[in-house]
Amino acid sequence: MSRMQIDDSHTKDASGRGAVVIAYGLLLGSIMTLVTAPIAILLAYVWKRRSAGWVVSHFQYQIATFWWAVAGLVAGGIAWWLLGKLGLAAGHAWTLGYLVFTLELVWLVARCALGLNRLTSNQGMEATA
Repeated sequence: MSRMQIDDSHTKDASGRGAVVIAYGLLLGSIMTLVTAPIAILLAYVWKRRSAGWVVSHFQYQIATFWWAVAGLVAGGIAWWLLGKLGLAAGHAWTLGYLVFTLELVWLVARCALGLNRLTSNQGMEATA
């Protein structure tokens, strides 16, 4: 059985580059439907073994983005719940919740935009992960 040849060039033909674009699209799609983010990360975990080194850095960046986003959403949800339980006025708790979740979305879009920008320039994410 022969091993798959990996194109490690810094070009649009590099192995795994197309899968990175799909994964960024799925991460951005999670703004509308959360189910696409785990699909993107599963794709990243599967495809990073078959990709060029600089492309792998994009997959690692996407994986880190996903897990930091999950941590932020959990922390925001816990804070929102605790403030509600501690008797903070409902309007204040909801305002904090919306603020946290909105900042999380802006952060996600910015990370994906940075990744796509570097990908279209055929650059890895080593310096920004």
